Amino acid sequence: MMSPPSIALEKSFSPSASASTSSSGFSRCGSQPLVIKTQFDRLVDDLRAILGPASGIDSESVDVDSLINLMREYTSQIAEWAPFALSDPSRNYTRNGIDEVNAKANLLILVWNPGKGSMVHDHANAHCIMKVLQGELVEELYEWPEGTNGHDVASLPLHMKKQTNLPLDQVAYISDKIGLHRIRNPSPDKIAVSLHLYTPPWAAKFGCRIFDDRTGKSSKADMSRLYSYRGKLLNYSQGGTSHTC
Repeated sequence: MMSPPSIALEKSFSPSASASTSSSGFSRCGSQPLVIKTQFDRLVDDLRAILGPASGIDSESVDVDSLINLMREYTSQIAEWAPFALSDPSRNYTRNGIDEVNAKANLLILVWNPGKGSMVHDHANAHCIMKVLQGELVEELYEWPEGTNGHDVASLPLHMKKQTNLPLDQVAYISDKIGLHRIRNPSPDKIAVSLHLYTPPWAAKFGCRIFDDRTGKSSKADMSRLYSYRGKLLNYSQGGTSHTC
């Protein structure tokens, strides 16, 4: 039986008590709805503006640095994103959808259970920008299997090029040109949460490849399933495997 989802929080909060939290209500005249946008809402809006209907990550008018800078400028506020960060203690992590960004990207919140992580994986020839929203994560960067580029069966362990600790609000970037990586939560008892922008959304459409770090052997992983979308648990949710791109 699937464990009930829960919101990943370090401490409790009251949305009605937070001036920065999105809320819907009515003005004093009682007729017009009042919507207060949070900084997280504005971040999503700004990402949509950059990856607009006539542009995309590979367009001349858009560069990766502009997206990275947007992610850096946002300071994590738990009350703003917690309603979308559903967790499940029976899984390594959950993938929670936030926005499809004009069909040019996937914006997800990943909730990492204590001591858990992903397998080594590629990014389906797309860009990945990640920001730590809660806790700390570790990124292990690997070279592609020598002489195979991951397409053929390899027989040698993957070579780790670098290991980086990613504290709260840190932003990291990777593409297949840089290499493969694995993300894990090093804490034995605390949940970690991260925001991920994948553009173009090739992994969700076509899948990514995961790698055995002992042999370099790769296999395809289906990345089309989410655990939730905009805070609503999906019936067609991800499986319990450790696959993430």
